[in-house]
Amino acid sequence: MPIPDGSWLRKRLLVFLARILEPRKVPHPFFRTLHELLEKEGDITLREVMDTAGEQTYGLLILVSGLTSFIPGVSIAGGLVALVLGFQLAWGIPHPWLPERLARVALHRGRVKQVLAKFEGWLLKLGRGGKPGRPLARGVMGWVIGWTAFLLALPVPPIIPLGNALPAAAICLQGAALLEERPAWAWLGVLGMVATTVYLGLSFQVIVHYLLKLVR
Repeated sequence: MPIPDGSWLRKRLLVFLARILEPRKVPHPFFRTLHELLEKEGDITLREVMDTAGEQTYGLLILVSGLTSFIPGVSIAGGLVALVLGFQLAWGIPHPWLPERLARVALHRGRVKQVLAKFEGWLLKLGRGGKPGRPLARGVMGWVIGWTAFLLALPVPPIIPLGNALPAAAICLQGAALLEERPAWAWLGVLGMVATTVYLGLSFQVIVHYLLKLVR
């Protein structure tokens, strides 16, 4: 078997170093992607978000679902979208799917931009410039998101303060954690889920009474 000469080894070493030192394209931050969508005229649909997000589809859709749920009258729809996405994530489905009726849901750009600006401010206080941590367990995150979304989709009566805002904030944190692989944000989202569960559990009788009135 012939022994490689020095020039061959040098050539292979140069090729190896070139691959290591080759500049890689930096993916767009998720906020930039969302801002670019929101700069267009007219309303935006969830289908447009799915077509634009690429590998960030799960996290971006969940974040958008949480943001829109702060808008009065939209929390149930936002919760249903996040519920569908959470269970798909838990089952390991690589690319999310939404029923066409939900995919056509139009989002008011102006209101979403207002909520997004506030959420970005919260993230800055939480350390937006820090380095991402270890990759999150997406299956576990899927079940966490699914349960939080179920609580968000409940028709909570207006007399219960923060009944929709609390799970919506938790959904936003969970979506942002998926996008940037931030375990600290994920844990805050889990705490928000637990707090919402306890809070709505203590208000269980009020919610049941309200649902019975709706049925009648």
